[in-house]
Amino acid sequence: MTVHFIGAGPGAADLITVRGQRLIASSPVCLYAGALVPAELLDMCPDGARLVDTASLNLDEITAELVDAHAKGLDVARLHSGDPSVYSAMAEQMRRLDAAGVPYDVTPGVPAFAAAAATLKRELTVPGLGQTVVLTRTSARATPMPQGEDLSTLGQSRSTMVLHLAVQRIDEVVAELVPNYGPECPVAVVAYASRANEIVLRGTLNDIAGKVHEAGIKRTAVIIVGQVLSATEFIDSHLYSVTRAR
Repeated sequence: MTVHFIGAGPGAADLITVRGQRLIASSPVCLYAGALVPAELLDMCPDGARLVDTASLNLDEITAELVDAHAKGLDVARLHSGDPSVYSAMAEQMRRLDAAGVPYDVTPGVPAFAAAAATLKRELTVPGLGQTVVLTRTSARATPMPQGEDLSTLGQSRSTMVLHLAVQRIDEVVAELVPNYGPECPVAVVAYASRANEIVLRGTLNDIAGKVHEAGIKRTAVIIVGQVLSATEFIDSHLYSVTRAR
């Protein structure tokens, strides 16, 4: 018996990986976050599967479900939105499974920031303009950010920055980023990336907060900041250069 942590993707059901789909179809127990995981993925579960929405469960209750399935010899599809390597709370679940002697594996998924970049038709690493992407969030009622990971510090490199779980604090985000990026720096906000109700806002640090408030976006959104968003004039990558020795 194995607990399969599966990246369920950013929202569109057909962005699940082939491996993830196969594991869902073969697992008689499925734990998922009802507000984030597309309902269509649950249709892939085998007939009679135990379906558990974890949205209202705490860590102890989730762990109990996983351990109980293990005791019964049942595989579990543990679905996490996006990719489980980022902001999934998978680490504390694995720590508890280690202590309980329950085996598990991890199947990656399409992260929200990748879906947002696809919607924007943008590469986040453009030659000569940006080769570093910072994935981060902000802290309000959520887990505090470690020392040195505040936006003012991270923004000193002026790297392309992707913020998860931060759109509800858009005014504070803008205030912390403007000193390093400048008010005219391009910004995009993509809510519900890849879903039928996807919302895309484009602007600058000077006006994006107003657009977010006007659109009423308060959750399930990614903020992308950086010059790569408006890049048109840049050098070609060395990868396909005619001067590259092959």
